[in-house]
Amino acid sequence: MNDPDVKLLVFIVLTIGLIGAFMFFWDDIRPSADTPVVMHHEPEVEEQATSGEPDHPIEPLTSSGPSNKELVPLPPLDDSDAYFLLALTDIFGVDVGRLLVNEALVDKFVATVDNLTRSHVSEKIRPVGRLPDAFVVDTSGGIGQLYLSSENYGRYDLLVDLIASSDLEVVAEMYRRFYPLFQKSYERLGYPNTYFNDRVVEVIDHLLLTPEPEEPVGLSRPHVLYEFADADLEALSSGQKLLLRMGGEHTARIKKVLQDLRALIA
Repeated sequence: MNDPDVKLLVFIVLTIGLIGAFMFFWDDIRPSADTPVVMHHEPEVEEQATSGEPDHPIEPLTSSGPSNKELVPLPPLDDSDAYFLLALTDIFGVDVGRLLVNEALVDKFVATVDNLTRSHVSEKIRPVGRLPDAFVVDTSGGIGQLYLSSENYGRYDLLVDLIASSDLEVVAEMYRRFYPLFQKSYERLGYPNTYFNDRVVEVIDHLLLTPEPEEPVGLSRPHVLYEFADADLEALSSGQKLLLRMGGEHTARIKKVLQDLRALIA
């Protein structure tokens, strides 16, 4: 269950605590050159305005929190990868290190979160590796009818369970701990007069508006990439499309976590 899509979404909400940051689609909906797409033939049956004060102020964690751990000063942003990874490992376990890029981790997390409301998340800014498995498509009812296979949803089980079972207060504490680095990275991204936590809340609100269409969800393949057959679904943001590809049950669980996390940081 090595899916960067989910992982990114674990860091958006799990590293806000972080659900977030496990993008994205290029690997998930573009057929792999090495692995053919699995086909199952089944019977027919915007930019932010600047402001003087944050809309959602958040107090960085600068002293011992609920964990009663003595905090050392944060490293400079450009030297923070090892420290940030250590904190992630404390929450998610040692395997998390194998999933992540080895440089500019905070910068890539922040940039990915910022791009979740947009149409595309560049591979260059993702904090995780590429998806090795083929995107699974069902055909039903004749030639040319394509549907998002429910077999794709199972790849998200483990990580959705991880997100849903996480202690969000611990996640929010970690978010507060690293918030100065997130804010500095966000300013360096090109937002010197705005606040990363406001953007995080905005992204969460955006993801909560993701529609929940009836399944199976129709697909089309006008060129190399698969697209949603419904033009309204295809026009959704990259983050909302990710939730759709996870399946309705997973989407509902992630939305619940997002709502709870929002309450802790807003």
